[in-house]
Amino acid sequence: MQTVDGNKYRNILYRVFLYICLLLLTVVMLVPFAWMLSSSLKLNKDIFVFPIRWIPEPIRWQNYIDIWKRIPLLNFLVNTVKITVIVTAFQLLTSSFAAYAFAKREFDFKNQLFLAYIATIAVPWQVYMVPQYIFFRQLGLNDTHLALIILQAFSAFGVFMMRQFYASIPDSLCEAARVDGMNEYKIWAKIMLPLSKPALSTLTIFTFVSTWNDFLGPMIYLRTDTKKTVQLGLRMFISQYAAEYGLIMAASVVALIPVLIIFLSLQKYFVAGIAMSGVKG
Repeated sequence: MQTVDGNKYRNILYRVFLYICLLLLTVVMLVPFAWMLSSSLKLNKDIFVFPIRWIPEPIRWQNYIDIWKRIPLLNFLVNTVKITVIVTAFQLLTSSFAAYAFAKREFDFKNQLFLAYIATIAVPWQVYMVPQYIFFRQLGLNDTHLALIILQAFSAFGVFMMRQFYASIPDSLCEAARVDGMNEYKIWAKIMLPLSKPALSTLTIFTFVSTWNDFLGPMIYLRTDTKKTVQLGLRMFISQYAAEYGLIMAASVVALIPVLIIFLSLQKYFVAGIAMSGVKG
């Protein structure tokens, strides 16, 4: 009896310790966002004051008005939304379609092709971005949104994650559908996609966030101000002599809102998608 009580007591202590660690980790993760929000309501001279004044005195709401006047922020947001939504849609389509073939179809050299494709994850983009840029320039796609969309429309990581999820779905479902006369396209569209909402939601979050926050790609390919994205627009608050950090923080808060909306909308599927996409190899 004492042993049972002792184990129960240790389990309670362990859970309390775990919750305290998670709480501290959450606070550490949220501090930079709280500082950004606080700084967006301050004058430049007050941002780097130590100790930090978390509640600005006075609160400068004018920063959120000036960001729309100083740069064409709305145009940058529209460009970013356009690129991000199209890239995310293409990645969901191409990744899920290719993953279905690798997981549920049999063809020559399937495993070798899959390993070769996944191996590209280990190659940093910086290794081949120069020849890639030359190639796109020769195609006349320099300074266009289409170049950025094509670059990010296919994802080896997305194929890998979706393939792992599809591998956890019983093959008997596909076999039964084939017996009923469904072709591969209908099986993919009517069986696999409805069952893969957690994995698709997870891939949506990863793709949306990475594309929205992409800085290097737009900086290399986009030259015209009207075509630039919000990440490039933030640099316009940095002049030759000084950076207007209050405006940068205010614009960063505005740019963060769509990412938060997407994450909060899909977060209930996020953990399930991560867990279930690694069930089988």
